[in-house]
Amino acid sequence: MNVIFTAVFISSMVALAICAPQDFLPALMQGGESAVKTALTLFTIYAVWMGLSKLCERSGISRGVARALRPAARKIFRTDDEAATESLAMNISCNLLGLGGAATPYAVKAIAELEKEGNSFAQKLLFVINATSIQILPTTVIALRAGAGSAAAADIFLPSLICTAVSTLLATGLFLAGNKLWR
Repeated sequence: MNVIFTAVFISSMVALAICAPQDFLPALMQGGESAVKTALTLFTIYAVWMGLSKLCERSGISRGVARALRPAARKIFRTDDEAATESLAMNISCNLLGLGGAATPYAVKAIAELEKEGNSFAQKLLFVINATSIQILPTTVIALRAGAGSAAAADIFLPSLICTAVSTLLATGLFLAGNKLWR
């Protein structure tokens, strides 16, 4: 993929330099400026949400959420492991808030705990749920749209909710149906 992107960039750069040499350097500078602005926006979003999730972890809120989700986690993920359940709860809550990047460390912790008990079913199911990532509040997309100057940054809320709910339900349903067929 890097080769393809590099080839597209170089060919575009050569075409721009030949067709409009006066626009070449300003276009490169504007692209770099846009990339830095987007990176800083993402950094800010994740810093805030990771800080809040760490606060929840240290204050015991995540353990409380995990305890509340234990019956569902026991049925869905087929696990009784408390550490795995806590990581699963934090992962799912981060995904529900639209923070896929913040959810990743919790998924890694959950996978490690599930691996200790040899629960490959739960590992695969967690992968499916993370890949589809149901989002009740797509905070990252809303913040990026606001940072890009969108007049209605939150207009993505309903379409995002519908799409992620449908994709998660469909993928999870297919996974569970496939899992029953191959037993």
